[in-house]
Amino acid sequence: MLVTLPYEMPELVTRAPLDVHTSTVLPEWVDWNGHMNLAFYVTAFDQASGAFMRNIGLGRRYVDGKLGMTFVLETHVTYDREMKGGAPMRFTTQLLARDAKRVHLFHEMHHAEQGYLAATNESIIMNIDYASRRSAPWPVQVAERLEAVWATHKDLPRPAKAGRVMGLTKKT
Repeated sequence: MLVTLPYEMPELVTRAPLDVHTSTVLPEWVDWNGHMNLAFYVTAFDQASGAFMRNIGLGRRYVDGKLGMTFVLETHVTYDREMKGGAPMRFTTQLLARDAKRVHLFHEMHHAEQGYLAATNESIIMNIDYASRRSAPWPVQVAERLEAVWATHKDLPRPAKAGRVMGLTKKT
C-alpha cells in the first residue's frame, strides 16, 4: 500500500453532503426528445464521482503516475425530471459507506437555477492497483481523507432512493 502519494493533495472539502461539482447540459447531450439523453446522465454523474475522487486525492496524477485507478463496480440511476440543453446542473454527493478498498456514493443532480431534483445516482467504486489491475487498499493519505469525509457524512440521513430495488409493482 502506498504510504505517501508523490504529489500535493488538494485542500480537502468535507461538507455534508459535498457540493463541489457543477456542469451544464451540453448541446451534444440532447436527444431528439429535446432533453438530456439518459446516457449523458451517467456521464454527468461520472464527472461528479471524479470530483469526489479528486477531493480525496485521486485525480489524473494518480492514474498518469501509474500509481492506481478506480473502477465503478455498480451504478443505479433514477430520472426524476427533465434537463434540457444548456441547463445548469449542481451536484451533491454523500459518502454512504467506505472500506479499505471501496466507497459507496450517492449523488443528486439538481437544476442549479430552478432547484428541482433532476436525477440521482448511486455507485460503488473500487481502488485498483495500476500494475496488476486488481483491487488494492486506498493509499494511506486517501484513507485518512476518506475518514475525515466520513466523519461529517456518517450522521446524514440515508437518502430515500439509496439501495432501491428495481421492479414493477403488482396491482391487485
